[in-house]
Amino acid sequence: MKHFFIDKYSEVKSPIRNLDARAKVIIFFALILLCVTTPPKAFLVFGGYYLILVTILIISRIPFVFILKRTAVAIPFIIMIAAFIPFIEGGAGGSYNLWGVTLYQRGVLILFNVTVKALFGVAAVTLLVSTTPFDELMEGLKKLGVPKVFITIASFMYRYIFVVVDEVMRMKRARDSRNFEGKWIWQAGAIGHMVATLFLRSYERGERVYSAMLSRGYDGEVKSLSEHSISQKDIMLTIFIVSTAILLHLSYVFVKLFAGG
Repeated sequence: MKHFFIDKYSEVKSPIRNLDARAKVIIFFALILLCVTTPPKAFLVFGGYYLILVTILIISRIPFVFILKRTAVAIPFIIMIAAFIPFIEGGAGGSYNLWGVTLYQRGVLILFNVTVKALFGVAAVTLLVSTTPFDELMEGLKKLGVPKVFITIASFMYRYIFVVVDEVMRMKRARDSRNFEGKWIWQAGAIGHMVATLFLRSYERGERVYSAMLSRGYDGEVKSLSEHSISQKDIMLTIFIVSTAILLHLSYVFVKLFAGG
């Protein structure tokens, strides 16, 4: 069956693709950390962060539409969490009257803050994964000292999630061949049985896979054929991008300091 790979464009040749995985992890997570800790009113600073991200996207040659679609996945969660905050009165600040609806300044600022930071984080992680083959990414995290249990779980999840998806598709095809419509509330029980069956089959398959791995000498260590070494160019580019983001972050603090003085 056809599957979607999270590192679909990771083999696209570009300077970002050739960058060491450790350097990319440091760059993107530093950008996310700086964005999350930036004050809500630093509008120009947020624009600078997004400009850095767009520049990396252009250099990486990843389709813009692809990143946009993956980032849009976060929008429903943002709506559920923060969409109603502008309508809740509280705290200091004024209010706006928009077509007879009162919006409160503090709530609008919170909504803006949550939206900008959430979309930036999702876009950054998507770009990281899209420019790094999964095995190289796991190897880079391992060399950065990420706990082995995390590497193991992530590696197995990536390798075997497609097996589970195939199982779901076979169960769905078998269900539909029996004229299942799924339009009535009493038919919801069939979905529950499918979920329970999927859990049991996944558990049993996992046991078989683990036994097969032990018989082939698995010792709990995830092996990788990626033996990349970080170069001086990788280090210099990492320092340049992170330093630029840090200067953006500090610029707002300096402006507020001098303006207050």
